[in-house]
Amino acid sequence: MIVRHYLGEDDELAQHLTRRLNTPLDWPKGEGLNTEHVASIAAATACDVSYNQAANGHLVDLFAALPLPGTPEGRELWDSLRDVAGHAALNIDPANAGGPFFKYLINGNEGGIAGRVLSFLGELDDQQRAAVAEVIGRALDHNTFVAGGRYLGDLWLRDAETSAWHVLLASRRTYETEDDRKRFFEAWGDA
Repeated sequence: MIVRHYLGEDDELAQHLTRRLNTPLDWPKGEGLNTEHVASIAAATACDVSYNQAANGHLVDLFAALPLPGTPEGRELWDSLRDVAGHAALNIDPANAGGPFFKYLINGNEGGIAGRVLSFLGELDDQQRAAVAEVIGRALDHNTFVAGGRYLGDLWLRDAETSAWHVLLASRRTYETEDDRKRFFEAWGDA
């Protein structure tokens, strides 16, 4: 997402702040932080942090839809995934990653889960990916989800892959993307 660096009176967020909080853009006058600055901070936060957190939360939800580790269903799922995915399954296997796998989120490493998910999926060949989709599709609660089998597993895999990609893309810092964006705007403006 691209954040506008200069908000003005026509900006939707600035209008919301001035209407709802009854604060002019330059309020308080002569102070270091004003309403326009708050709007800029909120816009940047919404684009970079919230989007990243939402995508990470979605990855957690995807894994939460699977049988829990330590349960008979969970043991069956992870045994089956190791069988069909081979070495790639170690990237996301609870016996290998365990609690730290999801504690990355708590410790501020938003890309930790995403990196493991993409490593897992990137190491699968087409045959393994189809077999993993079948295993995941069978494991999902069919009382909750209308579809079943491999199709449902394919949806889970595509969603996990896309969500993980969004996390990693959103986690790029401004200093990493600023030159890219400048070149992008120049190239597209000159096209």
